[in-house]
Amino acid sequence: MAEATRDQAGGHGRALVYPLAETPAFGEAVEIAPGVLWMRMPLDGALGFINVWALKDGDGWALVDTGMQTERTTGAWRKVLAGPLGGLPITRVLVTHLHPDHIGMAGWLTRKFDCRLWMTRLEYLQCRMLVEDTGREAPEDAIRFYHGAGWDDEAIDNYKARFGGFGRHIHQLPDSYRRMTDGEVVQIGDHGWRVVVGAGHSPEHACLWQPELKLMISGDQVLPRISSNVSVFPTEPDGDPLSEWLTSLARIKTIVPDEVLVLPAHNDPFLGLHARLDHLIRGHERGLERLMRTLAEPRRSIDIFGALFARSIGPELLGMATGEALAHLNCLLVRGLAKAVPDEAGVIWYGRA
Repeated sequence: MAEATRDQAGGHGRALVYPLAETPAFGEAVEIAPGVLWMRMPLDGALGFINVWALKDGDGWALVDTGMQTERTTGAWRKVLAGPLGGLPITRVLVTHLHPDHIGMAGWLTRKFDCRLWMTRLEYLQCRMLVEDTGREAPEDAIRFYHGAGWDDEAIDNYKARFGGFGRHIHQLPDSYRRMTDGEVVQIGDHGWRVVVGAGHSPEHACLWQPELKLMISGDQVLPRISSNVSVFPTEPDGDPLSEWLTSLARIKTIVPDEVLVLPAHNDPFLGLHARLDHLIRGHERGLERLMRTLAEPRRSIDIFGALFARSIGPELLGMATGEALAHLNCLLVRGLAKAVPDEAGVIWYGRA
């Protein structure tokens, strides 16, 4: 460790600390603690990479998260396996949640090393379900959902053209898996890692906490510089993932101590878990307060982006922004603070209750 860098992502002046001076290049690794390696796999777009982790497991390595299935990621894994991992076998692949940048290479790795995929049940089953949509036409329920949100014909046509792409960056999944459950202690080598389940960003997201090493692999549940997307989707239009998200963050604070080094899927490892949890909760609550002011006049989902996002929303972000807007609106509906009224065309208008 070197001299720490800081930022104000904790809020109220409580800076987060980034104690690691070195970051791994693709195909390389940085040792976080004895038997714990930090690696990165390439991603397209603004994120640029995902962090993945190798945990010494007897005569081999257990992996946590895998990157998206692409030629670049496959090349990075081949370099890591032959280099920092020393040609040793992979004993198991643990995946925090179902999104392609986390699970994309799991099938490739588990087949290559004839090892087991470890996930929570909802993450595995929902991933299998979404992969089955690959190449399928957009369902009518989804088209009605986005029409109700206020999308115009062009946006819906773009959605139809893109639908069914979820599985294109996921290697064929194993047909069986080992279920992880909340509170379970998974023995990996000399250390037991406790599973801490969250929700909201995905249905049953697994974090891994190691008390003696003072480490927590947080996946996307806690990120230091960005807030994970929390969205409503056409498959569960009345869902309230934001309440699940806020409850999960508050619960993690009661379970995991503040002095852990958090190993997130994006950005760098950091200290300041509790400050970051508080900041994330406050940020969403402030967003709900701004949204209530916006609902002084009836609004569609697409009309409230300005209350929630500091950037303009173009076509490439419309789906994600709509899902997040609906998550906030549904949270207000559940709290009894808002009402939703469809018009004759099926577009839903929201106002204060």
